[in-house]
Amino acid sequence: METFPSRSTGVVLGPARAILIGVEKHWTWYQRNWRSTAISSFLQPVLFLLAMGVGFGSQVQPGEATGGQTYLVYLAPALVVVTTVQNATWESTYAVLSAFIWQKSYWGAVVTPVTPGQIFAAQLAWIGLRLVSSAVVFLAVAAVLGAVAGPGVLLALPFAVLAGLAFAAPVVAFAATREGAEGFTGLFRFVVIPMTLFTGAFFPISQLPDWLRPVAWITPMWHGVELARGATFGTLRLLPALGHVAYLSALVVVGTVLGRKYFRRRLAV
Repeated sequence: METFPSRSTGVVLGPARAILIGVEKHWTWYQRNWRSTAISSFLQPVLFLLAMGVGFGSQVQPGEATGGQTYLVYLAPALVVVTTVQNATWESTYAVLSAFIWQKSYWGAVVTPVTPGQIFAAQLAWIGLRLVSSAVVFLAVAAVLGAVAGPGVLLALPFAVLAGLAFAAPVVAFAATREGAEGFTGLFRFVVIPMTLFTGAFFPISQLPDWLRPVAWITPMWHGVELARGATFGTLRLLPALGHVAYLSALVVVGTVLGRKYFRRRLAV
């Protein structure tokens, strides 16, 4: 825990209060600007579900590959994870860079009794809240569209949020080292898009070439999809579940350690 005081007041806030203040700041901004994120956070995932689950899914017959479910029902819990990780990527890149170099809101916060590590924690907490809200809306719309087979799909929500945070924490740390947005293009093109397409959301990874499967195994999205789909359909076993959760939790911890380090390095002048 950081104990060094603010440069302006010499006062140190408790971590819980500092995080709440940081989240309140993000909420205030979001109340005024939510329309700018409505398409990417809510509308785009729903359109994706309609296109893939209803459109393409009408050509897919229930079978062994879909666990006997219709393709729409098979796809829904995986898409909760996919859209959550995608939303986590947006929230962890441009928003963080903006707070450093464009809006400079981090620099305003760091001259108060809030420390750099607390600023990072508040940012991650806000991302988690955003992921929860977008996942809840997605599941509600999926239920209206008939993509939810039963209440078990609710168990997909915490796993999706964990997968989103497992990706968000290291990406926030990465964003804290950037002086421009150039590196984000490669992140989206060479990490997020392949991770979306080839980590088991749309078809089992057993259909991938043998050499490509280990690449899928190291992605947080694959672990999240396995957890969400297994929990939804009641096929999740204890030991695999513990392994998936442990891996995702480890990514959150690593990202948190790096994020605190890079925020402190950049903001503690």
